[in-house]
Formats: sequence, structure tokens, C-alpha cells
Amino acid sequence: MPLSFLNRMLAERDIPSLMETALGHIPADLAIVNAQLVNVYSGEILSDTAVAVKNGWIAATGHLAPGTIGPETRIIDATGQTLIPGFIEGHTHLATLMTPDYFIPHAVRHGTTTIITETMETYPVAGLEGVMDFLASIRHQPITMLATAPALASISPAGSRMSLDDLRTVLDHEAVIGLGESYWQAVLKEPSLYLDRFRETLLRDQVLEGHSAGAGGAKLMAYAATGVSSCHEAISAKDALERLRLGMAVMIREGSIRRELAAISAIAEQSVSCRRLLLVTDGVNPLHLLQDGYLDAVVQKAIDFGFSPVDAIRMATLHVAEHFQIDAVVGGIAPGRQADMVLIPAPDCIRPTCVIARGKLLWEEGRDLPQVQRHSFSESSRSTIRLGDAPIDAGRFRIGASAAVSQVDVRIMDLITELVTKEAHLTMPVVEGLVCSDPTQDILKVAAIDRRYSPGKTAVGFIRGFGLRSGAFATSAAWDTTDIVVVGATDADMAACVQRIQQLQGGFVVCNEGKVLAELALPVMGLMAQEPAEIIREKMEAVTAAVHALGSKLSDPMLTLTTLTTAAIPYLRICEEGLFDLKSGQFREVFLS
Repeated sequence: MPLSFLNRMLAERDIPSLMETALGHIPADLAIVNAQLVNVYSGEILSDTAVAVKNGWIAATGHLAPGTIGPETRIIDATGQTLIPGFIEGHTHLATLMTPDYFIPHAVRHGTTTIITETMETYPVAGLEGVMDFLASIRHQPITMLATAPALASISPAGSRMSLDDLRTVLDHEAVIGLGESYWQAVLKEPSLYLDRFRETLLRDQVLEGHSAGAGGAKLMAYAATGVSSCHEAISAKDALERLRLGMAVMIREGSIRRELAAISAIAEQSVSCRRLLLVTDGVNPLHLLQDGYLDAVVQKAIDFGFSPVDAIRMATLHVAEHFQIDAVVGGIAPGRQADMVLIPAPDCIRPTCVIARGKLLWEEGRDLPQVQRHSFSESSRSTIRLGDAPIDAGRFRIGASAAVSQVDVRIMDLITELVTKEAHLTMPVVEGLVCSDPTQDILKVAAIDRRYSPGKTAVGFIRGFGLRSGAFATSAAWDTTDIVVVGATDADMAACVQRIQQLQGGFVVCNEGKVLAELALPVMGLMAQEPAEIIREKMEAVTAAVHALGSKLSDPMLTLTTLTTAAIPYLRICEEGLFDLKSGQFREVFLS
């Protein structure tokens, strides 16, 4: 089994130099002096503390021995400031909207020095080669970048295809430290499929990441019994406590997808240990990254919601490191640990003024963003939109019925929130043998088109709640599938959107009357743009504005669209095989018998 990235780092540490520096026999490369140190191990806040760094690792903390600071030592005077460990992102999805090399500088600016990302989006659309290309993009970066392997749960049979050989290859990658989130419904439904994957992970002494949204009681206990060690789907203090009592690490999510910190923070008022509470984002898009910040903002919110500053900082540093079994390297400020540190004004004021990673000063207040390693994605990663030889035209989205009847009963996806759908039944008219959208009643068509395993295979249904009065909206970034998903008031505009996505090799597209109103190209696997966050934000805002101009009142129509295919959110979903009922685990016909 190949040596992991972190184990190799530990093995390659120059321990004799650290010892000699601590003893004052050789000078440190870098020293931070006069700091107020948050010691996440003891829970203390220590005044007038120094930290000595040699070859990227911490050699000594506290009062330094004479000789530890020499003429060549770079000194950072932290008088009046507080020193904390670099933040660790324990659950995110970097293969979304923006490539990692454009995301990392902003993460550094906001005090994050370690990121653990899922890779689940890359395998369905680009296979093993795509996963490896993505993992290559996070190597040789100025901060520690780690990943989990794809667990692959999907309503699409094609979306769950991953051989054990491919999984072993990913698990053996030096940057991979576990198996990514596995949806509890899929695990309980097909234990024979998932338990083999779990076993391969545990054999490597890696962690199993969980996703237990909506599970409770016996079902949650059965899921926990598999060895799944975490959940980022608790939405209340009650949910969090139930999972804590079962031995799970509870990842409190505060990001672009969901924000549960306010609700779960009620647990801070109870006599409950925070020992297994972690702060994560589950992903922050460029708009929120530039507007709100990153983990610094999450930690600040935790303090504002009632967690003590030390607990809040621990929840984004040491607790995360311990959960992933990487605390020998990161997560705290102590001898023998990697020199990842952040200066902030005070323990309760989480505003980074200086960021150090691997012993190097990466960013100071007032400076430009740090430089990173740009990655050149392969040609195959930039050519993942394959829709077959048949034309993508309006006819593909027609829903035919018997011309002998004037109306039919249909099953539709009904948006009851911006993410959750239920099944609804409607009677719709049949006109010349066709059942059409009715935007006046907010009844639109929704379609999923496979772009990998069965190129061009299409399923069409109806959706209510999206709000378009005209036009169409499509994306290649549909969750958990190999599909392009499109919602529209007219078949012709649905076709125009998909045609444009094919030309762009991925993205979000809004069309009306055959014209493109706004677009965001995502040419890397149909998931990511290799552009600065500022440019992507502008295009996201233009896409959202165009959807709103067509009548939708959804606050985040891009997120709503991408989640129509996911197995993670109840209840009625769609993929290239048709409508899927997550309650029964069965595909459903559009027409009711």
C-alpha cells in the first residue's frame, strides 16, 4: 500500500533539527513573538508566547531557549494579537463551479491552511482518469490539500458505477484519507454494494464519511453500525445530539448549500461536550466566498451564537484533525506539528491579519492573494459533454399521449421548498396528441439527458414551482448523475439551452425565444470554470438575474436546478431513466395508470 501524503511528511521531518532548534543550539527560520496563544490542546489562552519554526515545522512554543532566535531568524512581532492554528475545512466540494487552484488563494486569505474535499462529482462524468486529474490539481499547493474517494450514491444506475479496482486506486492515492459521504438510504437498501467499499476503506485505516439526512432511531443506528463516523446533515440541536450519542462526529454546516449553525448552536447551552463537534461549509460558491468569507466567518458566527472562542476555534482545527486522524501533523500549535498558524486581533475577533502555512508567510493584511500552482486539466477532462449522434431539437422534449383522449392524469415534481420536492398528481389537457407545459399555471417540463454512459438518453417529466413564464434553464452540473438537467416553458428553448451547453462543453445556460440570455461556461468536466472568483461571481449573478427576469422567484435557481437529480434530498427526483421516488426506491411513470 502506498505511503500516504501525511505519513510521508512525518517520515521526512528533520527531527534532529527541530530538537536542536528547541534546545537553542541552532536558530529558527521563523519566530513569532509576543503572541497571545490559543492552546487548543489545553483549552488555555496563553499570553506573551513565542513560537519557533524550523524547516516548516514547529520546534518550540512558550518561552524560547537562548539561541533559538538568531541573526537570520525572521521575526514576526504579534504584540496585541492572538495566534491560533490554521483552520481545517473538513467537508467541502471543490469540484464545483471553480477549479481548486482559483479557490485556494481565497481560502488562505481567510485563514484556512488545510482542506479536505470530496471527489464524488468527478467520477460519474469523467471516470477514474477524471478523479486522478482532479487530485493532481490539488497537489503541490502552498497549503495541505486532502480528499475523500467517491462513495457514489445515485438514483441513476449509471451514476453508481464504480469498480472496486477503481476505488482501490483512488483510496491508495497519497492525498486520499477516506471514503466520501455515502447516503444512508442507499447503504441500507444495498448493503452488499457499500459494505465492500467500506471494508476497502477501513483496511487502509481511513475514515468513512456519512450523510444521514432524515435518519433517526433504528435506521440511524443501523447506519452508524457500518462504521460511518460522521454526519454533516444534522439540522437541529436534537439531530446533533442523537448523532453524538451514537459516536458520530457532527459536522455543523454553514455554507452556500445549507446553514444550520444557528439552529444547532442551542447545544452550546446544554451540558454537552463539544469534543466531537466540527465546523464545515459543505461548499462555498464564489459569490458567498467573496461576500462573506470562508471558515473565518463560520468560526465567528459560532462565537456570536454562544460557543466559547476556544471551543469555536477547536471545532475548526483540532477536532477536525482528530476526526480524520491527521492531528499528528495539523490542528494545533505544538512542537512537531506543521507550522500552520493564523494571527487574529483577539480570540473573539476572527479576522485573519497574517497566515502562515508550512512555515511560510503566505498572506498578510493589505497584500495581494498568494500565488498557487496552476493545473492544466487534460483534454479528456475538457471533453465530457457527449450527447450522441441524434440532434438535440424540440422534438426530444415532447410528451406524447393518445390523441383519442382530451386529458390525462400526470405525476409531477412539486417544489415544496427550493430544494425539497414531493410527488403531486394533476390532470392536464392533451392537444393534438401532446401534453405541453403550462407556464400560466407554473407547470414546466423538466428533462435529464445522459452525457456519458448512454449519450443522449433522455427522460422528460413535469415540474411545478420553478416559476418560469417563458424560456428555459439548463446545466451540466447536475448532482450525483451523468446528466444535463433542463427546465423550460417551451421545448424549443430547452433544446437551445442544451445545444449551447454542448458547445461550451458544460455550464449553466438561460435561453428565451431561441436566444442565450446568460451563461456560465464550465468546461472542466462540465463542473468547473478555470477563472477567477470575481469573474465567476459576475456570471453567476447574470444567470440568476436572467432566470428571475423570466419569472422565477427562487432565491438560488442555480442550486435548485442542480439538485433536481440528487439522491440526497427528498423525495421525487429525475435522471435519464425517468422520475425516481426516494421513498419507495422505484422509478415512476409520468402518466398515472
